[in-house]
Parts: sequence; structure tokens; C-alpha cells
Amino acid sequence: MCSLFEVLEQELAKGPVAHGWPDQTWTLTRIKTLIGRRFHKSMTLSTIAQMLHRHGFSHQVRARRAVERDEEAVTGWVKETWPQVETPWRRSGPGCASRTKPASR
Repeated sequence: MCSLFEVLEQELAKGPVAHGWPDQTWTLTRIKTLIGRRFHKSMTLSTIAQMLHRHGFSHQVRARRAVERDEEAVTGWVKETWPQVETPWRRSGPGCASRTKPASR
């Protein structure tokens, strides 16, 4: 006899598209919906995350970049535009350590 988590694992292995979602990305919200549909149970997102983590699942982030990304344009922007936009971290002239301005005394 299979445990409830083994059944959930089998359902997750089928993929989100098999359960009616348009892409192959599992999110906690989608898993919550799947649990509700399949087992008629309601769980919080944090409980689902803890359960998945206990069973060896981990948070994944996409590694690929957008197809439309133009690396040359990005490199040019970082070299030419970003320095003009970024504010300097330090003053260009000498500063004062006093909490009040010397002119206000």
C-alpha cells in the first residue's frame, strides 16, 4: 500500500502539463491545488514546503536566460549607461565627522 506522499510524488512526476497547467513549472500554489484535487485536503504553502523539503525536494531557480536577451547590448549598457546612473558611494571632497554642520554653530 502506498503512502499519501508516494502518491503525491507519482502525480508530481507526471508534470504540471498533465494536470492542466500551461508549462512545466511546479509552484507551491500548483502543488496545493493538486493536493486539494487529488486528496481533498487543504494545506498551507509553508506546510507543503516543509513536507517537500523533508522528503528531499529543494527550491529550484531557472538557469536559462530569455531567448530575446542581447548580450552585446547588455554589456554596452553596463559599461556606458550604468556609471552615469549609479550614484557615487563617497563624497568627492572632504567630509566632516560632526553630527552638526560646522556652519550651524
